[in-house]
Amino acid sequence: METEKRKKIVLFIIVTIGVLVMGGGGYIWQAVASTTANIQEDLDRVKSEKRLEEINFKDGDPISVLLMGVDDLQSREDLRRADTLVLLTINPHTESVKMVSIPRDTYTDIRGNRTKEKISHAHAIGGSQTMISTVENFLDVPVDYFVKVNMDSFIDAVDAVGGIEVNNDLDFTFHDVHYPKGTLSLDGEKALGYARMRHEDPQGDFGRQQRQRQVIEAVINKGASISSITKFNDIFEVVEDNVKTNLTLDDMWNIQSTYKNAINNVEQHHIKGEGKKVDGKYNYVPDEEELHTLSQKLRNHLELDK
Repeated sequence: METEKRKKIVLFIIVTIGVLVMGGGGYIWQAVASTTANIQEDLDRVKSEKRLEEINFKDGDPISVLLMGVDDLQSREDLRRADTLVLLTINPHTESVKMVSIPRDTYTDIRGNRTKEKISHAHAIGGSQTMISTVENFLDVPVDYFVKVNMDSFIDAVDAVGGIEVNNDLDFTFHDVHYPKGTLSLDGEKALGYARMRHEDPQGDFGRQQRQRQVIEAVINKGASISSITKFNDIFEVVEDNVKTNLTLDDMWNIQSTYKNAINNVEQHHIKGEGKKVDGKYNYVPDEEELHTLSQKLRNHLELDK
């Protein structure tokens, strides 16, 4: 049974936080531990400023995880924008997850920089710390953990699990590849194109976010059926090259033990607002009243005001 629990640790964490890869630690636990150590990016803090006390896993404190998609994790001299932002709040008491997609063009204060601009620029300005502080200020909730993924790893992640299937409800062509309606079988490159197109989508960035979640879910489902050690090695290589997180192996173990049932109940939310030109540039300006309502929902889900 202990081996089976270990087998599920990376699987559960990846499912919960929506990372692009899948794991199966029971087969090669040493590889799991090694991979986790190699993807660490610590934050210079013990807890979020939005929390009065540190998280207690034994008590089942609700937690939050910020997913960041960037184009290049290896570049330190030229920090990249985080063009994909998803915040998850996870409550083991209600066994539920709230998933908030934050449009990359959202106009807000960039913490520590005394500027107001697109939220995606926060990562380019100050890396993970600035992005996390900005999201915390924007939604008025703590960001306890983060997972940062190289968006180009879509290709490697999909190929590592042997390709995926998605149900496409929008006929479109992107970079000379036609994506007809219906069930599509996609390799890595086609999956990346499917997840990136937005200009032909009537929903714009919201439609793209939905397809990105489709690809993530498809990779997760395909990875869940993998039993080949060779495939696991391929997946671990993708993780090491394309993921950074402040989650430790102990964190993953604790979350898997206490929060595993929450993933069965995921509720998705969007930031409501409208596109406007600010200083001649397009920005997505949130509706303040709707933003406050969403913030309160997240705070309640995190049990912050009890």
